[in-house]
Amino acid sequence: MRRRIELALPRRRAMALLVAATLLVAGCSGGRTDESTGPVTLSVFWWGDEGRAERTEAALKLYTTRHPGTTFKITWQGASGYYDRLSTQAVGGNAPDLFQIDDSRLVDYAGRGLLLDLTAPVAENRIDVTTFPPGLANYGTVGGKVVAVASGAETAAMIYNRSRVKQLGVAEPKNGMTYPQLFAWAADVDRRSGGDVAGLADASGDLDAYWMWLRAQGKELYRAGAPGFAAGDTARWFAMWQEARWDDAISGPGKPTGERALTQGTAVAAFGRSGQLAAWQQHVDDDDLALVACPGDARAQWARASYYWAGYRGTRDPAAVADVIDFLVNDPQAARLLGDDRGFAPNLELRETNGADLAEGAARTAHEFENAMADRIGPSPAPPPPGHARLRELLAAAAATVATEKYSPEDAAAEFSRAAATALAS
Repeated sequence: MRRRIELALPRRRAMALLVAATLLVAGCSGGRTDESTGPVTLSVFWWGDEGRAERTEAALKLYTTRHPGTTFKITWQGASGYYDRLSTQAVGGNAPDLFQIDDSRLVDYAGRGLLLDLTAPVAENRIDVTTFPPGLANYGTVGGKVVAVASGAETAAMIYNRSRVKQLGVAEPKNGMTYPQLFAWAADVDRRSGGDVAGLADASGDLDAYWMWLRAQGKELYRAGAPGFAAGDTARWFAMWQEARWDDAISGPGKPTGERALTQGTAVAAFGRSGQLAAWQQHVDDDDLALVACPGDARAQWARASYYWAGYRGTRDPAAVADVIDFLVNDPQAARLLGDDRGFAPNLELRETNGADLAEGAARTAHEFENAMADRIGPSPAPPPPGHARLRELLAAAAATVATEKYSPEDAAAEFSRAAATALAS
């Protein structure tokens, strides 16, 4: 679905009632004043569904109410084709003033000179990131420049079906488990279910899981835009999962992974992210889902920006763009309107406030997990290079050849390393 609308002063919409309610308790936001800059119209573009659109429009309407001289031209659509459209607009010099971007495209867009330099607004506290987790505050920096600000955050997690675990009489998984301990637990699930369900979905082709595994050993997935791993590292990773597969600890070749493994009941646990728990729960009828940290040293995990807000380098109103970004990530009423749709609030104070408003359930559980992990996880790595999306495909393909025993872990790893180096160099 795609839609284009113009926002000025609040009009008739269901969300307008919520905006009006927030104005009764809202204080004035800081930043620029429209009287000193004159009328401003900013174009804004993001991908998402109807719910995200309503929330974002409500927050922008609130900004317009606070700053009557600023209005917005909004375009949003589904994820498919989003970056194609954004690239076409940028090539034509008509990119939106403010837009949503994720970490797989951040370095590419920064390298092409398309992103507004936000270094000065951040340094001068006009965009306040002092309440962000340190790693998350730096996660929008490319080449020494701040080019984006996290609009939400999430942490890697292992999501599991608590109801099924209890039915099988298996102890629940715990934070801090090693991979051998996790695989032993998963094999126990398989035995107790009589082979009806795997303990763990196969994550040998999961690039994020591989990245965390590397970090636990003092390595990184990337070094200066090139592979930070050797073929031997990948071979050990594939061999570890192959042994788990032979021990009936993980799902076999061709079985669903991630969310589909849990919702289709082929595995009791799967790797995911904290921000996904509530959405996954909606697809499971009567069962209760829960989450724990991924196996290994928690310091190998990091606060990942689920999405960023970035500005177009060619905008005519860079100060206004910076002020709107600060409003969207730091204003209490905007945070309440936006909710956790783009991940947990990057501002830790607002995240705690949003969490306190939640009733018991998956969303609250995820909030509590995220808060508990905040002091345990390590620093965020640099945003991934442009070939990151391609490496996801390459690792998944290589892992599949090991799972089907078409190639040995060593041969598959060697091929993956060659292809990864080529993808990152192109």
